[in-house]
Amino acid sequence: MRTASLLFVLAFLCPAVVAEDPKDSGDGVQVLYGGGDLTGWKGRADLWSAENGEIVGRTTAENPIDGNTFLIWTGDQPENFELVAQFKIESGNSGIQYRSKIVNEDKFVVGGYQADIDFGNRFAGILYEEKGRGILAQRGESVTIGADGKKTPKRFADSAKLAKGIHAGEWNDFRVVAVDNKLQHFINGAMTAEVIDDQSEKAAKKGVIALQIHRGPPMVVRFKNIKIRKID
Repeated sequence: MRTASLLFVLAFLCPAVVAEDPKDSGDGVQVLYGGGDLTGWKGRADLWSAENGEIVGRTTAENPIDGNTFLIWTGDQPENFELVAQFKIESGNSGIQYRSKIVNEDKFVVGGYQADIDFGNRFAGILYEEKGRGILAQRGESVTIGADGKKTPKRFADSAKLAKGIHAGEWNDFRVVAVDNKLQHFINGAMTAEVIDDQSEKAAKKGVIALQIHRGPPMVVRFKNIKIRKID
């Protein structure tokens, strides 16, 4: 592991070592959310809140939603990066969007690459393209997408075994690495999915970062310690 990458992971696992500036630790790591209010983010105020140093997305039976909606980071849109976040999902389905585009500004709807999260661990860790090509890589798969859109999958790990390392209802570490056309997902240190996207007409080089609340039954998802490091 390169020194810069090691420093990034250490800063993520040990928040106390982050420099005083909450926006830039000085080693190239930017804090997107480290506690406090939701400054720098935009989304439905009736669904998203900041509670006890966490971003909380919540729907109820009394206030259902008819479509997926997102809390969108309004800052930089780096092309190549490592993104880390801790998540805890108590019910339902969620995800971390990256290199995505805003589809509906008023309803806070985005489309693009998604690091998937769900309470039942059916989809957690996969690479899904919201409002696009759907599932690009299942958990435990490395998929090359050709220029013609054809997918060539290779299995590198057993999906069920990887699922055992993802703890529903507890805090988990999600790491996304996006460099050029290679996208990788890691949960609790284990790689869960990889995509090499050579379909240039659909592959995204940059875009917004966002957090998802999924339509359906009532759900609660929590995020904290969200940080990003740009890769040259």
